[in-house]
This record gives sequence, structure tokens and C-alpha cells, in this order.
Amino acid sequence: MSNTETSPREVTCTDGDQPSGVQILTAREVPLGGPRALLVRRTLPQRARTLIGAWCFADHYGPDTTPMVVPPHPHTGLQTVSWLFDGEIEHRDSGGHHLFVRPGELNLMTGGRGIAHSEVSTDKTETLHGVQLWVALPDEARDVPRDLQSYRPEPVRLGGAVAKVFLGSLAGTASPVRTYTPLLGAELVLDPGAGVELSLDETFEHGILLDQGELAVTGVPVNPAELAYLAPGHTTVELRAGAGEPARILLLGGPPFGEEIVMWWNFVGRSHDEIVEFRAAWEAGADRFGEVDGYIGTPHRLPAPALPNAVIKPRRNPG
Repeated sequence: MSNTETSPREVTCTDGDQPSGVQILTAREVPLGGPRALLVRRTLPQRARTLIGAWCFADHYGPDTTPMVVPPHPHTGLQTVSWLFDGEIEHRDSGGHHLFVRPGELNLMTGGRGIAHSEVSTDKTETLHGVQLWVALPDEARDVPRDLQSYRPEPVRLGGAVAKVFLGSLAGTASPVRTYTPLLGAELVLDPGAGVELSLDETFEHGILLDQGELAVTGVPVNPAELAYLAPGHTTVELRAGAGEPARILLLGGPPFGEEIVMWWNFVGRSHDEIVEFRAAWEAGADRFGEVDGYIGTPHRLPAPALPNAVIKPRRNPG
């Protein structure tokens, strides 16, 4: 998914001192597209927190009947994670991949040095509901070749919850998908009124995004579309659903990233000058990003927004 803001923020992201306890992050709404834009709820990055492990971007959308139409657009220095609850999205990229993203199936695209892709919900999609996540690549891997991996995890019953582990490992279940930093990504659906205690890697920081239902994280209430943050040092977490309906969450995690990154529009780099270089290459139609074959929409590619007038000062996670 593209960050289609016309004036995207340039963000310099580093890991700072971590707070203790549970930190609740609220989302801001961002329109994805034109006049009939699909609204997404963005919880990362924001002033309160810019990174959770290598997770650097989180958009949560739907359920919505508005179609998704995102023409070819570029990425650098990251991996994109597409995870659907409802609907179907047609994906094409300049690595030659053409597939359909469906509920419960991971689509992990590696941008590395540069990739372009398009995302369009299919005609048979009545309701679109899911998340789009970005993972920053570490310095030694940010020029890796374009790649795409797909994986459908088997549901696993964990007491009062059902888990689908699509990245990393949780409760004895592991994903075979390759990543460049240690990561955890899992969907959990808790039965109404059920509680579950999960063992955590204490070297990881974690984010728990509530999609639907009611939830308490170690006794702290979380509202739908909010993200509960846990700093490193937690060995367990208690999740409890409200009595009314199942609670569906995404559990994300990873060790603090430890590198400074600059994010602007769809690019992840290390400096303002790199971002300028990436934008110029995209606008010039450089081979760096390749071509997306088969996309027939209008416009044929997304133009890059204008660059900001000044470099934004480094933003650090508060202590």
C-alpha cells in the first residue's frame, strides 16, 4: 500500500528509552486515494512512538465498502506486509509477481533497493478489511533484490484464543517466512470473555492492535483501532476479551531496531539526501524501480509529492 498523503511527513526514527507498563497509541485517519478515498487508521509512525522493533508503519482499514485502487508506486529499504480479514486484493509488482491477497494469507514483499507495485480490490470484494504494515530493513540488507513471499498459517488453538502466526514464532508455532531482523506477527481471535496468557520474548518490544471487540492488556483497556505498546522486559502478557463478541488482535514484535531511519512518502532511507535521490529516480522512471506489467488503471503510476522545504528534526521515541 502506498502512503498517498499529498504532503507526507518526513520522519527520522530512532529507538529511544522505553517506557514501562502499557502505552496506548491512538490512530489518526488518513485518506488513501482520491475523492472517494478509503480511510485508513494509522498508528505508526506517530509522535508518541515511531518504531516497534523493525515495524515502522501500520495502517488499519475497514470494514469498508470503498474500493482500494492504488496505482503503481515505489518503495525502498523496507518490506511490506499485507494481511486481510475480509475482501480480496490484486497485487502486481515489478519483480514480475501477480497474485491475489486473501484473508488469512500473508503477502510479504521486499523492496530492498527498489520495487514498484499496484494494489486493487477485486470486483467480487464487497467489504474490504485488513492491515498494511511496513518493516524497515537493516542497513546491511536494504539493497537486497526484489522478492515476494506468501504463506497461509494454520490456525492453532491456545486455550481461549485461536492464533495464526505469520511471522516469527509464538507458543510453539513458527512461520517459515524469511525476514532480515527477528520479528513476530500473529493474528489472535479471543473467545468472548476469554483470557489467555502468552509467553513473550523479553528482548522484544511488542504492539497489540485491536481490530474488533473489547480487550484488556494486563488489565489496561484497549479500544478498537488502538495499539497497546509493551517495552522490552515483559516475559508474559495477559489478554482478556470482553463478554460481548470475539476480540480480534494483531500481535507485533521485535527487538529494538537500533538504527536511525528516515521515512518519507513510500521510501525508507538513512538521510534526507537519500530521499531526494529516491524521489528523483522515481519521477525520472529509472530502472531502480522497474515496471509493473498488466496494470490498466488511470493514472498509470502515482507521481511523487513535492518534497518538504526543510529537513524534519530527528524524532525519538520518548522515555
